[in-house]
Amino acid sequence: MSVWSGYLTLILQGALVTLELTVMGSALALVMAFVAGLGRLSRFFAVRALATAYIEFFRGTSIFVQLFWVYFVLPFAGLTLTPLQAGVLALGLNVGAYGAEVVRGAVKAVGREQSEACIALNLSRYQRMRHVILPQALPLMLPTFCNNAIELLKGTAVVSLISLTDMTFQAQVVRAQTGNTLVPFAAILILYFLMASAISAAMRLLERRMTRGLDGMRT
Repeated sequence: MSVWSGYLTLILQGALVTLELTVMGSALALVMAFVAGLGRLSRFFAVRALATAYIEFFRGTSIFVQLFWVYFVLPFAGLTLTPLQAGVLALGLNVGAYGAEVVRGAVKAVGREQSEACIALNLSRYQRMRHVILPQALPLMLPTFCNNAIELLKGTAVVSLISLTDMTFQAQVVRAQTGNTLVPFAAILILYFLMASAISAAMRLLERRMTRGLDGMRT
């Protein structure tokens, strides 16, 4: 039993790496989602084209290939990343491309009369977006952002391919050392589920709070 407690501790240590990847990857994905999503709504063709190229490239290619490029190919260009940095970069850029379309769609879903009212009040484009459009668009983004965050969590398993000791990697180590498949993979199955449930609960709470605030603005 003491031997298995040691192996389970190893998996829990890997869970901390998975959690770190999820938090940092989600932060990068959120930034990229807003930059690219709002970039697609820009008045400038070059900005729209750059945002569209980023979105289509990262949505249209495999996360496995992207990860290998970041970790194995970028060093030839003089940029060497640690496995953790490579994992965060690949996951953040990949999920951010999906999030960008969520941002664009939510902003477009806000009624045109809102923008017209802002123009009538002589608000600048930045003021319209910051104070009127985004506060109404954010609650529309949250359910899909929740899905994206959970997808990123599950996608962290790919970093085991570059020997980053996340919980999937540690489960493989335990299986190799013990010959037992059920226990380590049942453990990480439960851990993934618990982490995903925590993300869902946090996003539901945030959505309720933001919706209440928006109702208050409308009354």
